[in-house]
Amino acid sequence: MTSADLTVVLRQAVRRLATSVAVLTVWHDDVASGTTVSSVTAISRDPLLIGVCLRAESGLTELLGAAQRFAVNVLSARQSPLAGWFSDPARPRGLDQFDHLEWEPDAFSGAPWISGSLASLGCHLTATIPAGDHNLLLGKVVTARSGEGTPLLHFTGRLHDGILRILPREVTHSPVRAVGPGWS
Repeated sequence: MTSADLTVVLRQAVRRLATSVAVLTVWHDDVASGTTVSSVTAISRDPLLIGVCLRAESGLTELLGAAQRFAVNVLSARQSPLAGWFSDPARPRGLDQFDHLEWEPDAFSGAPWISGSLASLGCHLTATIPAGDHNLLLGKVVTARSGEGTPLLHFTGRLHDGILRILPREVTHSPVRAVGPGWS
């Protein structure tokens, strides 16, 4: 297998990680902005930290550095058009990009909390860590609200509505023995 073939196989495998889709928003001075992110994860329970990945060349990086505060709006499956909107480079800049949707400012960050989101989190930026072609933003969760619905997921390079089925507790807590090369 060539190096190029291996890279394709590795990327295909990593694309099998299902992740939530969110809109990261920031408001600093008189500038507001948002962008779609598909890499958000809980990092720590104490203190309550989340991690968000943002392309290194994103125009939001400088604004986030100045603001030191941001919001993450976890999208529901019915909000898939918002994921497309906030990833479109042709959308208006500044506050105009929020004109067509309902939102309110987060009490902590001032950043837009988008109505109808599964969750909205107001965060204090605690670290920005360069990670390849992205930056990993660590945020301490300061404010939050929860909504209802089914999550919007990113899987195999596409958006999916996350139909959640709760497994019986004995299934989720039973020991699993993986069999195959490299498993013992």
